[in-house]
Amino acid sequence: MGTICAVMLAENGHGVRMWSAFPEAAEELSASRENKRFLPGVRLPDVVAVTGEDSTAFADAELAFCAVPTQFIRPVWRRLAKFCPPSLPICSVAKGIENDTLLRPSRVLADVLDDPGPLAALSGPSIAPEVARRLPATVTVAATEAEFAARVQDCISRPYFRVYTNPDMVGVEIAGATKNVIAIAAGMLDGLQAGDNAKAALLARGLAEITRLGTAMGARTDTFAGIAGVGDLVTTCISPVGRNRSFGEAVGTGQTVEDALAATDCVVEGVATTRSVVQLARRHGVEMPITLAVHDVLFAGKAPADAVSGLMARPLRAET
Repeated sequence: MGTICAVMLAENGHGVRMWSAFPEAAEELSASRENKRFLPGVRLPDVVAVTGEDSTAFADAELAFCAVPTQFIRPVWRRLAKFCPPSLPICSVAKGIENDTLLRPSRVLADVLDDPGPLAALSGPSIAPEVARRLPATVTVAATEAEFAARVQDCISRPYFRVYTNPDMVGVEIAGATKNVIAIAAGMLDGLQAGDNAKAALLARGLAEITRLGTAMGARTDTFAGIAGVGDLVTTCISPVGRNRSFGEAVGTGQTVEDALAATDCVVEGVATTRSVVQLARRHGVEMPITLAVHDVLFAGKAPADAVSGLMARPLRAET
């Protein structure tokens, strides 16, 4: 997603510098102009500079986009903090909840930086390979300051990438994190060949428990019926290239969690996020049976089929 953001910003006429935590990767990207690992065939515009040097990451920067996976935001920004200009506006595109602290990505940034500026979160159904092909996508941005949300909207919107603003930063970030957990469950259903009826029920009941958690944390209910909520949830649960769904499918077909993780070179955000969401649910007294079932499969050795049977056997009740 960092590469995609760089491309769209460059297309809009902005000067862009990409920074990588891995100098070798930065050198290769600078030379080849192609992110061969994650977006093969997508050329990086010539106007985009690439660096692996911490000291030059923020040279002349007026705005930063953070595409670091959630569990790595803290160590990466601790490394960069001394080079980050005071009050630099930062927009996060990460989707997760930090383990142990249970902080959202934007709050991790605020916690690490001595003098944080305005913070924003960009989220929604935006599978990177599709955006790279300029297929239509729509996302939303929320920020600590409404003016900053509008600024992000203006600088990254493209004819194929429509950006809305949303006043609910808690809801946008919680929706982006929790949908990855439900996507792992959706993949498990695919691996079990449980059928379309099962997946439809999963999305509906998954959205219900996501909404319960979000509103308990102060989010607005309508956020979860929008782009960052049901929109992103649907894409993540059905896309054949979605990392979380694909990982869940591998587990559903019988692979161990360890083998399924080892088989991908991407960070499967939903795995670590599952731990955090279970803790958040307990903290806020929210019932999240699907999330608990995913947790039991990932961390307690429960078979995916047994997890599905357990959900189906729960006591009968009213839907709402």
